[in-house]
Formats: sequence, structure tokens, C-alpha cells
Amino acid sequence: MSVHRTFNLIAPSGYPHDADVLNRALQRLRAQGHRVEGVDATRRRYQRFGGTDGERAADLNRLADASRALPDIVLAVRGGYGAARILHGLDYDGLQRRLTGEPVALVGHSDFTAIQLALLARANLKTFGGPMLISDFGAEHVSDFTMQHFWSALTKPTLTIARNVPQAHAVDVSGTFWGGNLAVLTSLVGTPYMPSVQGGVLFVEDVNEQPFRIERMLYQLHLSGILGEQQALVLGDFSGGKPYDYDNGYDLEAMIDQMRSVIGIPIVTGLQFGHVPDMLTLPVGADAHLIADANGFKLTLSNYPCLR
Repeated sequence: MSVHRTFNLIAPSGYPHDADVLNRALQRLRAQGHRVEGVDATRRRYQRFGGTDGERAADLNRLADASRALPDIVLAVRGGYGAARILHGLDYDGLQRRLTGEPVALVGHSDFTAIQLALLARANLKTFGGPMLISDFGAEHVSDFTMQHFWSALTKPTLTIARNVPQAHAVDVSGTFWGGNLAVLTSLVGTPYMPSVQGGVLFVEDVNEQPFRIERMLYQLHLSGILGEQQALVLGDFSGGKPYDYDNGYDLEAMIDQMRSVIGIPIVTGLQFGHVPDMLTLPVGADAHLIADANGFKLTLSNYPCLR
């Protein structure tokens, strides 16, 4: 990437516990000519969090300050847990006034899903599910796939993702593209920070969750009426959740078959997003057109912030 950008680091969840990985990530960004702001956020530590609740909320609220220049990219340091604790402290009105229509990309995944969904629900702000400083930019071997798709998603007004993963049913739907980490998303059900999306395309992923736990969370979305309001459910990666011997053949595929039989909307599988080295960057809140059949699927996304 030849264009030099300004990265602003935020730590809404956990703190980086490996100084070598942190330094590697910072050195990489600077070696590519990027300006890195907010490095102090990587040095804070309060219990298991990247600072107190007030400090972590302030990272985001500073973006609402009209006297400060906006960065190109606001990058989450890491996930973990902690974002839920600061949702009530965010300046949604101020962030909406400052960021609406601006070419600023807020990027992260995992626990950052709470921030993304809250911003969508309370400020109608679109963000990006994508790499984070520690796990991706700080990896020993940076994924060319992840970086290529990161820059492509942030700099092109339309994003098309196609995979030749055969699908069980034909699908041709359009709607708001939203979602993220399944556990975090379900934890927001019934709160003011859960977007009310009608006719959307919902995508989910998770890590280290057994198939029955994934099903339980999907049932929560189903029984609360959220899945029935969507055009389709798109499954990302669910790595790390190995079945137990007790499951007697109940695995991820069996779980998906069960959910297909009850939720009443199509389920599309194979979205390359989640806690994986090679990861897509996806605009949360974008307009989506999803086509799927026995040959695979094509997802076209548009109407989201684009860096100039």
C-alpha cells in the first residue's frame, strides 16, 4: 500500500500482554510510512482491561471533538472483553455529528462487535469488521490475504466477495449487512445497543464455542424474533470448538441442519471471517446483495465509508 495513512489506536477491551508483538505491529505500520496515533492506549492496564472504563470510552469520544483532525483509520488494539462496560459512556450524538459522511474507517472484530453494533444502533454509523493491531498487524507472519482485503475494503466504494462453497439452497436477497461475533451480538439482545434491522443480511462468527453453544445462541436470536426479521444468515468461521464424545455425531453440520429446519430463512456458509489468519474485512451497516446456489455465493457490498 503506497498511500500513507493516519492510524488512531483505541483499546476498548483488553490490553496487549506481549510487548514484542506490540512493538512488531507498531514498527510495521511505521515502516510502511503510516502515522500512528494513540500509542498511549497500548500502554494502559487496569485489571484485565486496556485502561479504566472512562479512559477506554474517551478513546472513542475524542473522535467527536471537532477541534481535532480525524484519522483515516481507527484501529482496535485487540479484543477480549470490556467493550460492554463502556457502551453507556459513549457520546453517540457527538460521534454521529462528527463522523457521518466522513471517510473514516473504524476497524476491529471479536469483542469490538459491541462497539460496532452500538454505533450502528445509536448513531447509524457504519464500521468495519476486520483485522486488529495485535492479532493481525503484529502477527509473526502477516497474512497477505488479510492485508490485501483490508486495504481493498477501505479504499473501494464497492466490495465483491465470491466463493465456490456449494450452498444448500438458492438465495437472492438484498438488505443491510450487519453482525459480528455471535456471543457478543447475543449479549446485546434486549438492550438499547442492539440494532433493529429489518430485512437484513446477518453474519456471525465465533471462536472456541462448541456446536451446541453456537446453536443455543442462534436459538436466542431465533426465539427473540431477530432471525425471522432477516433475509439471510451468513456463517463465518467457527474455529476451536471441538465436539465432545457425548455429542454422538452432533457436530457443526448437524447444528446448521437443525437451525435450517426452524428459522425460516436461508443459511449461507463459508464466509471467510472470524478468528482466522486469512480474514476478510467487512463493512458493518453496508448495503448488501447476496446470491448463492449450488456453485457458491457472491456477496456485493456498497454504501459505506471509503478512504480518499
